[in-house]
Amino acid sequence: MNDSSSQVPYPYLVSATDQYYGVNITPTEDNQTIMKKRKKEKKKDSLDRKKRKNLRILIATYWDYPAIGGLQKYITTLKDGMEKLGHYVDVIAPNHFPNKIKDLNKKIVTETKQFYINRYGSYSDKIVKENRRLASYEIMLRNMSLEKYDIFHAQDRFTANILGRLNEDYQKPLFFTPHGFMTQRRLNFNLIEQGSLEEAYFLSLDQKAVESSDHVITLCDTFHPMLEKLGAKESKITTVYTGIDFKSMNPRRARKKLEDKTIVTCITRLRPRKGHKYLFEALSLLKSTLKNVDVWIVGDGEMREELENQVQDLQLNNVFFLGERNDIPRLLSQSDIFVLPTTSDTLPIAIIEAMFAQKAIITTNCGGIPEIIQDNHSGLIAEPGNSLQLAEKLSLLLSDSALRETLAQNAKAFADKHLTSTNMIKKIEEIYQSFHRQGENENAT
Repeated sequence: MNDSSSQVPYPYLVSATDQYYGVNITPTEDNQTIMKKRKKEKKKDSLDRKKRKNLRILIATYWDYPAIGGLQKYITTLKDGMEKLGHYVDVIAPNHFPNKIKDLNKKIVTETKQFYINRYGSYSDKIVKENRRLASYEIMLRNMSLEKYDIFHAQDRFTANILGRLNEDYQKPLFFTPHGFMTQRRLNFNLIEQGSLEEAYFLSLDQKAVESSDHVITLCDTFHPMLEKLGAKESKITTVYTGIDFKSMNPRRARKKLEDKTIVTCITRLRPRKGHKYLFEALSLLKSTLKNVDVWIVGDGEMREELENQVQDLQLNNVFFLGERNDIPRLLSQSDIFVLPTTSDTLPIAIIEAMFAQKAIITTNCGGIPEIIQDNHSGLIAEPGNSLQLAEKLSLLLSDSALRETLAQNAKAFADKHLTSTNMIKKIEEIYQSFHRQGENENAT
């Protein structure tokens, strides 16, 4: 762990902050050494690739794994699916090296702050923190032998940057799957200030993630314009919808004791962008019509106390917070309507689960949701943050059981055709194999 070159900002990130500050500094000889491209002799693979029928795949993420959430479910599904096909798969995340990374952090922070002070006279705490995380994770990966892998698959822009640097030595097919917010979307939601140092820094990360990747595998088409704006050619992007394994339960058995109630369920983390407050505002508009309706809020998070207070203030006595649950198929089988009032999302797995459970769905026009939920055909779609629209659509479904059944059947049919884990794994494996064969052919010539 003596690779000091990982402990200062990446050259292209320095260029981005140089441009922001309007400085033109010629690197010292030491900095030139730090920033130059490494040219190590490639290690010999101990396994004969031509004799190996299956792939050795590295899935890497910047976030904790295993953990709770859609990204973690995606990675697990991808890993399990590839292994069932006979491939060897490792998942690597920063929390796999907790003690080693902790020892590095103080040194990295000190060196990074000093670097920015020497260069600009000041530093951004947010950028110093991000550089610390990038540097410590890269050092951990750099001290591993990654030569044994045939495929690198980064699950975020940060890991794509790190693997891109390491791949200067390994020259493996590198894939990038963006799951959440990138800089443009953060600007759209005012999470980053337009024209700020943070915009310059993170936009450079986005661009390098695209540039370093051989191919981008997106979860939905909504990513394409953003990626093309960052420099990705259309031929370099393939959409593969998230697929899941969902074990449906017999709804008649599950609902035996609930025949007199209509159950509305919302399953997602209790976070600001999930839009629970708009659902509760919608319910307050319908309060007089909810005598035989129970609303189940499934999940936990930092908004729980605030949301419980809102429910109390609105006197919504039929709303129940169930917390984290591991029996989602059973809860969905007991439900009549699924609602996800999100204000910002990509392709929520909770909606896909509700589709497989054959439930009537109300959600919002966010991210890739309209690609899998067609308004008035396989669900009802409201505009994000519009409590009145949510109320109108919820009232419609509560009063029309035939419509609920039609929407639910159409949602299930779409999920069965497009959103199975088998379909997802098959498409991603085809991409992997295509690039692996291409690499072998290039090596042969």
